[in-house]
Amino acid sequence: MTTHDRPTVSVVVPVKDDARPLERCLASLARQTVAPLEVLVVDNGSSDDSAETAAKGGATVLYQGTPGIAAASRTGYDRARGDVIARIDADTRLPADWIETLVEAFSSDAAVDVVTGRSIFTDGPRRARRIAALLYLGAYYALAGLALTHVPVFGSNFAMRREAWEQVRDEVHDSDRLHDDFDLSYHLGRRYRIRLLPQLRSGISMRPLIGGGGALRVRRGFSTVVVHWPHDLPWLRLARRVALRRRQRLSALSRTAALTGRSSSPSR
Repeated sequence: MTTHDRPTVSVVVPVKDDARPLERCLASLARQTVAPLEVLVVDNGSSDDSAETAAKGGATVLYQGTPGIAAASRTGYDRARGDVIARIDADTRLPADWIETLVEAFSSDAAVDVVTGRSIFTDGPRRARRIAALLYLGAYYALAGLALTHVPVFGSNFAMRREAWEQVRDEVHDSDRLHDDFDLSYHLGRRYRIRLLPQLRSGISMRPLIGGGGALRVRRGFSTVVVHWPHDLPWLRLARRVALRRRQRLSALSRTAALTGRSSSPSR
């Protein structure tokens, strides 16, 4: 396997009124075996001391007044300087090798453009955490995957090359009525393969399952599907992806043949 230059990583963290979880999140970033190039915390109109907590934790603080995770995340993505843009949430806790795992994935294979991982719950009833995470994430990956015909990104644990974001940024919606991860997956998946890395793990809060959070995510998910129909019906997406993969394979074969032909030509 050819090893490429090791990419730099920018980490984007949207936040609103989540100072205490953010403090723990930034502490987990500070313990990474490979340091990120930068941590960009985007304050989405907090009324608590989230911005101050971010600054104390060594992050660059950005501000976005338009409500919604999509708008806040876009602000971070657009300002990121790293070769790879990683996204987590304010309540995410990371193992010490999280950045290292990303760097290895993107540096070991130039064809890797977008990766996402798995998560476990770090709060709630201890005995229920594992099964609840499996049900929550399993439902998201399964249902979103049916609509997309590929793996979706999970906003608490994913990364993309900066070039990938630049290609899709003008297509992505900012509406807080849509599911931001799901919507981004629609646009990334048109051009890039989203790979699930089992070894890329994070911890998240069980708050999405408490109160009306789960129902709100379901409504946003349906709204996201409707926005992308009829031009993104599953069978149409699948046909386009098959055609794209065929063109990519042919292009790769042509480049290989050209390189082989040059290397075998007699020197003058």
